[in-house]
Amino acid sequence: MLTDRQEMILRAIVRDYTNNGVPVGSKALVEQLPVHISSATIRNEMAVLESVDLIRKTHSSSGRIPSMRGYRYYVDHLVRPDVVKDNDVDLIKTSLGGDFQKIDEIVAQSATILSDLTSYTTFTLKPELKNSRLSGFRLVPLGNRQVMAILVTDNGDVENQTFSVTHNVTSEQLEAVVRIINDQLVGLPLEDVVEKLKLQIPAEVTRYMQKPEGFLRIFGDVLTRASQERFYVGGRMNVLDFSEQTDIDTLRSIYSLMDHTDDIAEVLGEPSNQIQVKIGDEISNSDLLKNYSLITATYDVDAHGKGIIALLGPTRMPYSKMIGLIGAFRNELASKLIEYYRHFDE
Repeated sequence: MLTDRQEMILRAIVRDYTNNGVPVGSKALVEQLPVHISSATIRNEMAVLESVDLIRKTHSSSGRIPSMRGYRYYVDHLVRPDVVKDNDVDLIKTSLGGDFQKIDEIVAQSATILSDLTSYTTFTLKPELKNSRLSGFRLVPLGNRQVMAILVTDNGDVENQTFSVTHNVTSEQLEAVVRIINDQLVGLPLEDVVEKLKLQIPAEVTRYMQKPEGFLRIFGDVLTRASQERFYVGGRMNVLDFSEQTDIDTLRSIYSLMDHTDDIAEVLGEPSNQIQVKIGDEISNSDLLKNYSLITATYDVDAHGKGIIALLGPTRMPYSKMIGLIGAFRNELASKLIEYYRHFDE
């Protein structure tokens, strides 16, 4: 553990460097520290911090910058989340106050809002869907043998897909299949619907369709989309502004990562009630993200589960400000979603 004075100096170095991006020297610290300490004493304490790998020089005669270990110590022991400005809270509330038709629209918009607030790249994951239930299924004729399949869940999610039917499939047959699905599957959790779709429903549908595989595949596709985790990315191009990477292949790999749900899920990790900060090689896919930091937070929507919001930025990010912002943001997002879900619970 460090002495109080060493912690004060480390805190000042981290905050000065994350704000200005310039190595911090002893003279600058003399002016910043809340108590008077001589430049010589500061240099001695900086030598101690350097010896335990909490700060480092960029070259022999430079000031000091935090090491990865220094950032970790700061986040674990010294960070004090900033109080979020009233105008930022008002902006969040206003941006989330639109007339949204689907949960996905709110969660997707939240990624954009958070990226605008932070200037970093953000990720949002909608509340977990393991308890969602099928509340309805319809087929709507569109003409020219085109049909739209519409699936609705009990949390208000609506998925649809258009497909063609052959001339030997009648509207009566389609209606009979819809009745089977609604009679036997409505009210069940989506994971149970998937299981029955594999084992039980095909045999039932063959009573009305000679070759039901095509129709069942369409229903399965719509069901899969409704039950899968949904990640949304905000500020994709912001990576180019804060990244220290100049290698095109590395940047291309980072953008590819953003497009793969399973990879993003691994990077974000499991939900936690605490705001978490991962730095450098603590992040999954650390070879790719070793020069970045990731802040994640869970938002709780009561009985409808928990979602995740996260921001990806440089290790040289203003942690106090970002932790404060993401804490306020998750509270406002949870409130908006609880208000939205209330319409389906009543």
